[in-house]
Amino acid sequence: MKRMIWLLLPMVMFSCASRQQNEGDEPKHYDLLTITAGDHELATEYAASLKGQQDIRIIPRIEGYLQGIYVKEGEQVKEGQLLFRVEAATYRAAVEAANANVQQMTAALKKAQLEYEGSQKLHAKNVISDHELALSKSELDMAKANLAAAQAALTSARNELSYTELRSPSDGVVGRIRYRKGDFVSPNIQDGLTIVADNRHIRAYFSMSETVLMDYLSEHKTMEAAVHQMPEVRLLLPNGQFYGQTGRVESISGIVDEATGAVSVCALFDNRDGILLSGGTGKIVIPSVRKNAIVIPQEATYEIQDKVYVYKVVDGKTVSTIVQVASHNNGKEYVVISGLQEGDVIVAKGAGFVEEGESVKS
Repeated sequence: MKRMIWLLLPMVMFSCASRQQNEGDEPKHYDLLTITAGDHELATEYAASLKGQQDIRIIPRIEGYLQGIYVKEGEQVKEGQLLFRVEAATYRAAVEAANANVQQMTAALKKAQLEYEGSQKLHAKNVISDHELALSKSELDMAKANLAAAQAALTSARNELSYTELRSPSDGVVGRIRYRKGDFVSPNIQDGLTIVADNRHIRAYFSMSETVLMDYLSEHKTMEAAVHQMPEVRLLLPNGQFYGQTGRVESISGIVDEATGAVSVCALFDNRDGILLSGGTGKIVIPSVRKNAIVIPQEATYEIQDKVYVYKVVDGKTVSTIVQVASHNNGKEYVVISGLQEGDVIVAKGAGFVEEGESVKS
């Protein structure tokens, strides 16, 4: 009896091993994709920061105590509108003193002029010497110089008095007001009393990789042509909605940032309704149309040492294949330049979990 058991045991083990091998050979289920070529539009997103047409810091040109604030944060203002007033008593007194000095120097000039004219008459009669006449002329010149200096001081004093009123240099929106009535202010305020943002047009600044820029340049030859031929762009707002108007790329920086390997790009948007705010954020969406292109999902790929691979299905088994893809992508799909052709079948999802030579079925 024991001998029969020992004879049967190898047969049972062989049967189990055979069953496990058959189970391992069973095809696994994967989503498969048959490659086709066609026209595809890809939309690439870039994080962007928004700036007004100009953001002007309102910095006082003289020092003193803030006497009046005539606008509110977020208020729309016009060019020349009064924003702030600095206490003016000291500067008004300086104007009065400078004006009095001008009057005094004017009187001194008249006196010197009369004395010089009298000296000329006396000199003509040989009553005074050439030296005395020259001294009289020198006093007249000195009086003229003193008057000019006094007039310049008066102009300076009047300018400083005018600086006590801070007016908006352009149409725009008032930003945060950092000081309150009674605060001491001076030209040393770096952030300014506030910022007037001219938001009639908004510039969206974003970074584009050097590789993507090279793709545009290879297609359009020059930077100017690349900017001119770029499609209209859209702005995706933080609430997930698109801004109602499209924009255009206005400029591309000619310098690559060494730290990021990217260039700065500026897109311009009309903002007459004032919906966009300077200092805000969003995402620039740039569409691109690829003619007769092969496009595959990025989840159908995996990377090893900067090379992109897919798994082709050949005779029911997986074969890893290198594909060359365009650097310009939307983060979800790749445009295939080489490595695949129409009619090829690839694993569409989870390429990172597939093994070489694995039997698959859809």
